[in-house]
Amino acid sequence: MPETNVDIQPEMTMQEIMGVVPAAQRALFQRYHVGGCSSCGYEPTDTLAKVCKDHNLLDVTGVVQTIILAHETDQKMQLLPATVKEWLDAGEVGRFLDVRTPDELALAKIEGAEALDYDNSDAYMQLPKETKMVFFCHNGDRSLDVASYFIGHGFKHAYSMRGGITAWSDDVDSGVPKYEV
Repeated sequence: MPETNVDIQPEMTMQEIMGVVPAAQRALFQRYHVGGCSSCGYEPTDTLAKVCKDHNLLDVTGVVQTIILAHETDQKMQLLPATVKEWLDAGEVGRFLDVRTPDELALAKIEGAEALDYDNSDAYMQLPKETKMVFFCHNGDRSLDVASYFIGHGFKHAYSMRGGITAWSDDVDSGVPKYEV
């Protein structure tokens, strides 16, 4: 399991912070509406202190804590492929959802996974909030965003498979092709 203790300092650039805590951008946007568009954006070379100053966020310590909390939350949502396989074999997963693009789906698939139907997202929102869902993508980044989205909409058991289909191929089923996008 990756380290959950992170050290974020106001003097760090946003690029440095994103390297340590990929969830930082999502956390800043969700909590403070910072970084989601051109009017509230920042440069990768801006320090956290500058971003806070430019967006009138006076509690820099609180901003740091928001980033750290987002990181800790992300860590709890991520599952190793072997754990996902155990859960699937035990019938403990309600939905095993592939969030990759149609072009990626044509390159490789995990048996038993269903493609997330982006055109029918309401159907997922109507599922019981206790439904255990595991999302995956190519490398685990997009699926973590999707799992976070579902958590944000009240789902109690939304997870992302760490390392995506590539890690599944490495750790669970080498018959699943690897590819580059």
